[in-house]
Amino acid sequence: MVFTDPDTVREVIHNFNRHGFDSLYPRYAGGRPQTFTLPKRQEIKRIALSEPQDLDQPFATWSLSKLADYLVAEGVVTDISHEGLRGLLREEGVRFQAVRTWKRWTDPNFKPKRDRIVELYALAGAGEAVVICLDEVGPPNLQPQPGGRSWAPRAKPKRIRATYKRPHGIRHLIAAYDVARDRLYGHIKTRKSRVEFLELARYIRSLYPAETRLHFVLDNFSPHLGQQMRYWADANNIELAYTPHYASWLNRIEAEFRALRYFTLAGTDHPDHATQARLIRGYIHWPNGNTHNPRLRRLGHTHTRAVIASRFSKRSKSSLWRSDETGER
Repeated sequence: MVFTDPDTVREVIHNFNRHGFDSLYPRYAGGRPQTFTLPKRQEIKRIALSEPQDLDQPFATWSLSKLADYLVAEGVVTDISHEGLRGLLREEGVRFQAVRTWKRWTDPNFKPKRDRIVELYALAGAGEAVVICLDEVGPPNLQPQPGGRSWAPRAKPKRIRATYKRPHGIRHLIAAYDVARDRLYGHIKTRKSRVEFLELARYIRSLYPAETRLHFVLDNFSPHLGQQMRYWADANNIELAYTPHYASWLNRIEAEFRALRYFTLAGTDHPDHATQARLIRGYIHWPNGNTHNPRLRRLGHTHTRAVIASRFSKRSKSSLWRSDETGER
């Protein structure tokens, strides 16, 4: 019944004769004692997170073998296996990851620019201001666009041609996003100079009464700057709020561009610019026609707020913020 051997039966009988029914209840001893104490685990974690060169080691990154050898050589542990070290670091929340980059902004007015844009978003959310985010995306030239995803039979993915010839020129999408209305506007042009940008700006201005003050959030691209642009903004009751250098994530239209690239460009091979432009315009009309959908609107704004919050939290941990001082539909 229990698939045991005679010796185990004899041991159970002897224990019963000595202790009675109490012998039938197991007495667990807590298992094997922990190999590494808490101070040792913290020291291993500290060394793994340090730069090897800071510890006089002639390499720039730790491997499991190098880290294990160093721990033994320094007397932190007497012995540790590579898999044991990997498991210990995983339990401590340390993983082997690729190094990522980020751009360090040098704008001396970073804080006031950032605070003004965040304030405008809050006012737009409360219905107290009309905030328009403007930017350009491109060039959507006629080449096969990798990175797309589609449903296909197993192990038989959709394939697009590979080509290095692009003789048909490029186009640019100059777009604007109304934060409060959650509407996207766009013009597809062959150039993206100040002339084309002002054309879109005048169109946006015509959508609102002249007495309504508009607030434009835009980056430091040259067509957005200059005395001509400032004079036009002053004459048309518009505030120009420029994002700091290397902080384009403050412009909420970037989240719309990410979705637009995914649904209209990724994984496509458009035969001509007219087909491409038709798909882009169709996609712009689709979210604009679904702004009444509360679920879609909630998802879009929730993601945008999450992106902004994550950006702030990441940079608040950096030395730059300490010294110098919100996605996809």
